[in-house]
Amino acid sequence: MENHKREMIAFEKALDMVITSVKPLSTGHVTLFNALNNVLAEDVFSDIDMPPFNKSAMDGFACRFEDLKNELEIVDEIPAGTVPSKTIGLNQCARIMTGAVVPKGADFVLMKEYAELISSNKIHCTKETSKANICYKGEDVKKGDLVLKIGMLLAPSHIAILASVGKYNPLVYKMPLVAIISTGNELVEPNEIPKPEQIRNSNSYQLVSQLMKMGIPSDYLGIVEDNEQAVHDIMISALSKYDVIIVSGGVSVGDYDFVPAVLNQLGADIIVHGMKVKPGKHLLVARLSDKIIIGLPGNPVSSYVQFEVFVKQLIFKLMGSNQQPIILNLPIDEDYSRKKTDQLFFIPVNFSATGTVVPLEYHGSAHIHSFTKAVGIMEIPVGISEIKKGELVRVRPL
Repeated sequence: MENHKREMIAFEKALDMVITSVKPLSTGHVTLFNALNNVLAEDVFSDIDMPPFNKSAMDGFACRFEDLKNELEIVDEIPAGTVPSKTIGLNQCARIMTGAVVPKGADFVLMKEYAELISSNKIHCTKETSKANICYKGEDVKKGDLVLKIGMLLAPSHIAILASVGKYNPLVYKMPLVAIISTGNELVEPNEIPKPEQIRNSNSYQLVSQLMKMGIPSDYLGIVEDNEQAVHDIMISALSKYDVIIVSGGVSVGDYDFVPAVLNQLGADIIVHGMKVKPGKHLLVARLSDKIIIGLPGNPVSSYVQFEVFVKQLIFKLMGSNQQPIILNLPIDEDYSRKKTDQLFFIPVNFSATGTVVPLEYHGSAHIHSFTKAVGIMEIPVGISEIKKGELVRVRPL
């Protein structure tokens, strides 16, 4: 029972302990339509040159550059997707469309706008130009080139690359199966009218949405009362099905915070429980066999912030990604001060039109309304009590 009363440790140390203790899930193939937000489990190489042929970058006329000052005879027409039927010779050209194969003999595509038709089959150039308007074979990628590395979190642009090299069923790390649980006798669901001693459960819906934004589906298992047996039973049930169980509430050190005790009874290894951070100092991460249990504080800001700054990186690691958060170093818009400096502090911020960081009004870890206008989370390091206007601060975009 004493295992959960560990000394508060630095946020960075806690995150490192967790990240180094977990391994990616198994792998499997998905179709391109289902590949978004997955992580590649293999290096991907191009099976062709790109472009695969010398390709016209414009609608116009394929010709020889040295003939541009002369009248040019139109000898062919080349739509995209067709093979040129003729080789371009002296003072000849072919009408060509964007994306079509440049015919043999031609080394230049004269833009349609710079060509004047002087008879039914002859043109001349109306404006001197030296840009060839040709995308050359293999200038973007050559056959055999590495185009995407293992560990890449797939965005829409990566899906296009996979499609272009014929990787229709890429090998990816499996996404974790995630369960969301809320604890607390005071909680009721959003569609209920709370009694004077009750509050609506917002954390679970917030967490489901945060996971959804990552492209990860989850199951909400409901509200569990502050009862050790009830917490034990739902934990056993969730562990039998899910890779990750995220529990909101019940992870502090109060008499009704049963999550740490239940995890100890089950023989879980509690990796982290308590950090020198605000909000979210009682965050808990445990491992039982190959399952991960994450305990988030019940206050909505604590839950929201620690998911963004901590849980996301843990989930990315399970997905096979070493993706690092984007950190911007930007000047603060106004003087900032605080009294206590023994914790890393995360606060909501906005950006001004000039790119400075504007701290938002923030009343503490229950003030989730402060994040409705936030575009980022500013870090105030341990030991820092004052920040002067114009000094650089670290901000994570949301």
